[in-house]
Amino acid sequence: MPNFCLPFFHMPLLCRLKMNAMLETSELPAVFDGVKLAAVAAVLYVIVRCLNLKSPTAPPDLYFQDSGLSRFLLKSCPLLTKEYIPPLIWGKSGHIQTALYGKMGRVRSPHPYGHRKFITMSDGATSTFDLFEPLAEHCIGDDVTMVICPGIANHSEKQYIRTFVDYAQKNGYRCAVLNHLGALPNIELTSPRMFTYGCTWEFGAMVSYIKKTYPQTQLVVVGFSLGGNIVCKYLGETQANQDRVLCCVSVCQGYSALRAQETFMQWDQCRRFYNFLMADNMKKIILSHRQVLFGNNVKKPQSLEDTDLSRLYTATSLMQIDDNVMRKFHGYNSLKEYYEEESCMRYLHRIYVPLMLVNAADDPLVHDSLLSIPKALSEKRENVIFVLPLHGGHLGFFEGAVLFPEPLTWMDKLVVQYANAICQWECNKSQCSDTEQMDADLE
Repeated sequence: MPNFCLPFFHMPLLCRLKMNAMLETSELPAVFDGVKLAAVAAVLYVIVRCLNLKSPTAPPDLYFQDSGLSRFLLKSCPLLTKEYIPPLIWGKSGHIQTALYGKMGRVRSPHPYGHRKFITMSDGATSTFDLFEPLAEHCIGDDVTMVICPGIANHSEKQYIRTFVDYAQKNGYRCAVLNHLGALPNIELTSPRMFTYGCTWEFGAMVSYIKKTYPQTQLVVVGFSLGGNIVCKYLGETQANQDRVLCCVSVCQGYSALRAQETFMQWDQCRRFYNFLMADNMKKIILSHRQVLFGNNVKKPQSLEDTDLSRLYTATSLMQIDDNVMRKFHGYNSLKEYYEEESCMRYLHRIYVPLMLVNAADDPLVHDSLLSIPKALSEKRENVIFVLPLHGGHLGFFEGAVLFPEPLTWMDKLVVQYANAICQWECNKSQCSDTEQMDADLE
């Protein structure tokens, strides 16, 4: 029989079904490839948006008054005018910078050796701080001590504090680091009170100890996050607190708890979630001292009742904890009164020593509206410089090439660089004064 092709409709049914299947399956791979490409594109878009990869790197925005001091700082602190470059893959995300700081602290953090000091406060509380001696000669050969106040519920054993202290020691600074009252797990409370948002008692006691023990030393005051509020409030409370203080540095504080409380309850930038996590950590610390704070055999503040303990268990925000427990340690009648009195905002204009305020524009904890406070201050006061890099998160400021961050952060280096510049500025002023005095004597 001759070999020739039959028309399609003359083919057996089974053959026709097989040919239809072949024709259909030949188109499916193209469809699947399109879906895969769309899915990959969507994932890449989400990654780019979440990691903020399109954001540029740039030098920090600076707000200051033109003066001899500011011009000297711009020449002496290259980091103020140099581009801050975070790790390429994740460093432009304020959330990741904040999360890595909170979870990891720092990479390969050192273990500086210090001595723990104990001070008994007037109300029976036992305050502690750690003292670290310098490991090198200071750049101007003087005796300079950094008095450091860590962030909320932090202490000298936190990794970011250890990294900064080690770096400061190697640059010739003695360091004294406050351990917030109740924050160290191995130090029991000795009175029914723990650290609060703006209480300067323990920090002031540490500073007084340093001034008395080292009568020749000069001070560089440094505060991180909540510690920034405490140190600025301490300096502004009385002019005497600024004696022998060369300068002050505040990093990542919010300036006004009253103005911040509303923004801290919003879900914008996951701020409400951070609030919950921080509140949960505070609850654990308070409950670890429940016997001293709420026990029947202790003399509690009159306003602190047993019902406050039950409210503490159900609290989901720092504001609820502050309202039910923290404000009552100092006898405030309301949360509004507590936040108004304990925020440094009302004390900043009383600080006359050089003051550097540092925040990151992508800090998810500090709302952008709060940054108007340091901006306005820097426009009025010649001693103030406000530094605002695009990236850094909350106390992150990691640096690195692509993926892995360096042990030292941009923040560590900036604080020491600024302190060195101020020390040199004061040294130059002193030398000029001596020269003028000699000229006057000769005349």
